[in-house]
Amino acid sequence: MSAALDGRRNSLDLPGAVEAARAAYAAKRPLSAALHERALEVLGGGNTRTVIAYGPFPTAMTRGEECRLWDLDGHEYLDLCGEYTAGLFGHSEPRIHAALHDVLRRGINFASVGPGEEKLARLLCGRIPSLERVRFTNSGTEANLMALTAARAFTGRPKIMAFRGGYHGGVLTFPFAGSSLATLPLPFVLADYNDIASATAVAQEHAADLAAIIVEPMQGSGGCIPGTTEFLAALRALANETGALLIFDEVMTSRHSAGGMQARLGITPDMTTLGKYIAGGMSFGAFGGREDIMAQFGGKLAHAGTFNNNVLSMNAGVVAMGEIFTAEVAEALYRRGEALRARLNGLAAAAGAPLSFTGIGSMVSVHFRTPAPNRPYAQGQGEEQLRELFFFDMLEAGIYLARRGMVALSLPVGEAELDRFAVAVAAFVDNRAEQLRAGGILG
Repeated sequence: MSAALDGRRNSLDLPGAVEAARAAYAAKRPLSAALHERALEVLGGGNTRTVIAYGPFPTAMTRGEECRLWDLDGHEYLDLCGEYTAGLFGHSEPRIHAALHDVLRRGINFASVGPGEEKLARLLCGRIPSLERVRFTNSGTEANLMALTAARAFTGRPKIMAFRGGYHGGVLTFPFAGSSLATLPLPFVLADYNDIASATAVAQEHAADLAAIIVEPMQGSGGCIPGTTEFLAALRALANETGALLIFDEVMTSRHSAGGMQARLGITPDMTTLGKYIAGGMSFGAFGGREDIMAQFGGKLAHAGTFNNNVLSMNAGVVAMGEIFTAEVAEALYRRGEALRARLNGLAAAAGAPLSFTGIGSMVSVHFRTPAPNRPYAQGQGEEQLRELFFFDMLEAGIYLARRGMVALSLPVGEAELDRFAVAVAAFVDNRAEQLRAGGILG
């Protein structure tokens, strides 16, 4: 990129820079734009997944290999979105491909139990400390719905404590400010994340009616905000005190060690929900926990779902979790992510930029404020504009990440790819210095 172009970028005010980035983005993607126009004729909102919809139109991807993606207009990208943590194994892991091809040769829909589900269940129960018994679903959303159902039936109580900024699926969303019309009208009571006093007050106020405390050990869609050990331990104590069940939503965070964050923290919940990567990229969810809680599904509780034990997910999951994502691989991925986040925060600090990166291990999110936040927050207009600008500048650099600024590393991402991302972030800090000063919050 020429020095003159860099200078023009820095000379624009923040709204002007965003508009210019949008225009440049659109000009390079006429085929994605045309596809979006056609999709608007038959799909509500032009797509069927809100998180991948953004203006002026979303880039349409057509092919993937290892940690690379190609879009409809022929552009190649380093994939750091990692399918929002579900794409842990990249796009062409040969052992997963071989398992899927073998399944397809033998048939798909059997309407029966099979050996794959028992094998995968045994692997997960052997890895996740809280799992004495487990059941499968098709998504993390379903897993959380069934875990909450199990908790309410087991305790005979109605209420569920969740946390502002939390996300437990498309119908279980708790924005930091306001509410989601899509969230099911269950009797939720809300507390503040990473705030022991808030959680204690809410739990004690509703103790007699509290069935469950559901929490992400790190809020994912809320900005990769890790829960402190003290906070999560306090929730364990509050569950014990009130008789509620503690549910760890580890749909995202289970990748951070062989046994999930609960193993890394040494805090064992009563129930755990899983999803995302575990079936090797196939649709997947799971919920489980203590044997006495899960025994309800052999009696008073029904749990249906045509594709709960579909042979593609079950057999791919056995290979993914039994052969590929070993404890050693999980630890190496965790350490790569920790080093990346430290590196990014270091270059932002060296530049004195209002920029910070939060997360755990292989999950990282950008924030346009310092110091790095330790709880969800309502971002300002300038921060949102910077977030959009960051997304478009990364695309311009050939790097695909989540529109909200989240990165989820996949196993094929190596040191060369991490270097490329760090260089792109450093260029953003340099080229957008004026906009960062205008829209960021420097503490």
